[in-house]
Amino acid sequence: MQATKMEEKTTEVRGGASIPQPQRLRDKKVKDLIHEKKRLVEVPYTASLADTMNALLANRVVAVPVAAPPGHWIGAGGSMILESDKQTGAARKHYIGMVTMLDVLAHIAGNDADPAEVEGGDLDKKMQVSVSSIIGHCLESLSLWTLNSNTSILDCMEVFSKGIHRALVPVDSHMENISGVELVESASSYRMVTQMDLLKFLNAHEHELRGILARPVRELGAVSDIVFGVTDKTKVIDAIRCMNRASLNAVPIVESTEDIEEDHGQLINWAVTLIKSGDVLISFSEGGRDIFRHRLRGCPIPLLQSCLQQNVMDFIHKLCGIALHEASGLRNSTKELITCHPESLLREVVDKVVKNHVHRVWVVNESGLLVGLISLTDIIRAARAWMLSEPA
Repeated sequence: MQATKMEEKTTEVRGGASIPQPQRLRDKKVKDLIHEKKRLVEVPYTASLADTMNALLANRVVAVPVAAPPGHWIGAGGSMILESDKQTGAARKHYIGMVTMLDVLAHIAGNDADPAEVEGGDLDKKMQVSVSSIIGHCLESLSLWTLNSNTSILDCMEVFSKGIHRALVPVDSHMENISGVELVESASSYRMVTQMDLLKFLNAHEHELRGILARPVRELGAVSDIVFGVTDKTKVIDAIRCMNRASLNAVPIVESTEDIEEDHGQLINWAVTLIKSGDVLISFSEGGRDIFRHRLRGCPIPLLQSCLQQNVMDFIHKLCGIALHEASGLRNSTKELITCHPESLLREVVDKVVKNHVHRVWVVNESGLLVGLISLTDIIRAARAWMLSEPA
């Protein structure tokens, strides 16, 4: 353990009084993550998909829990997460699942519909379906988790290092002696905690993580070299379907080559793509602040319908010319990729993630060719492994 870390429960005496020392990071709990979090943003199970998208945009979030009357539903993944009266404990609502932007995209594009049918179909009708009907369209929304507020930061890191992106945290839980991740919960209210919340919290305690933050990401095993992308000639609808089938929240767009025949309707294995070209154009994503998720949320429904059969780059460039509402927080310019190098220090990568509020950093070599990516899951996994290796 580095000298900068405090010993647990140590005190110093000043004028005869014992003064508790600041709590160490490994002794923190999930409740320390949520004390400044706002009230949970949710939608009723009867809300239309259009209303749900409006809620996502208004609150600048990428996922919302869906609430229904208790006693009528089986929650996602068999969960039973209830909001109950603080005094009597009587159930008031049941959170039946979590809907993400990727669920919305998967519903719009479909997987089996004929392209001509989708292009000529009525997207307005698709946007009027109830949000409860699309729960589970994507792998992530098949389960709904809670994290007890007394869960340790290390245990929270373990959950988020396994690919879970968010969890509900009960306030004034009616469940006793529970710590960790649960599928059954009852509380008077909830807060949402995400991987990004955790990473920001860790960044605020960087003085206790100097030993790992000063190391290159390559040494930490935090770089994933298994990357799939699409070409600049891939149609919007095919890109959405590919992301859904592979459970991907983002794919890089690579410039296609003229001399090699490519299937623009399928994902590209990046190990092959590097040999061909490797010129990454932009990230096509539903999460973080990557361009596609934001453009979709600010895109008029009729325009979106007309663009499903266009290639992804034409779609992005067309949307860049649309006047977006100032309140939406969207930009009119194409956002550059957030990148790093294999030798970049973890501190630099974390700073880029927090500053730009992105959920992944693309790793490029000296020639600017993509060699991998680092996700929030990768960062949290590496940080937890280092913390566990340090003396208590």
